[in-house]
Amino acid sequence: MSGGHFDYYQYKIGEIREIIENIIEKNNKPVLEEDRQDKWDDRVVHYDYSDEVIAEFKNAVEALRVAEIYAQRIDWFISDDDSEKTFFERLKEDLKK
Repeated sequence: MSGGHFDYYQYKIGEIREIIENIIEKNNKPVLEEDRQDKWDDRVVHYDYSDEVIAEFKNAVEALRVAEIYAQRIDWFISDDDSEKTFFERLKEDLKK
């Protein structure tokens, strides 16, 4: 396995991003019976955040995506998995996606 200099914490950044994406997806969506945590859960919607909050969550998702890419690319570079040339090529390619 490649990398490891950061103990693979860059994947935690990705997990945080995915949690926020899930919140965005479920915002103002009805809570289905199978979504309920327990029988006393009487929420009508999962989340009820304003459009302005969701816009900032989307900004955070993008920032976290970029942070995860940088952490991964730097990890592989300083772990001697990538050369300087490959570091820049992969960084550019990942950020373009």
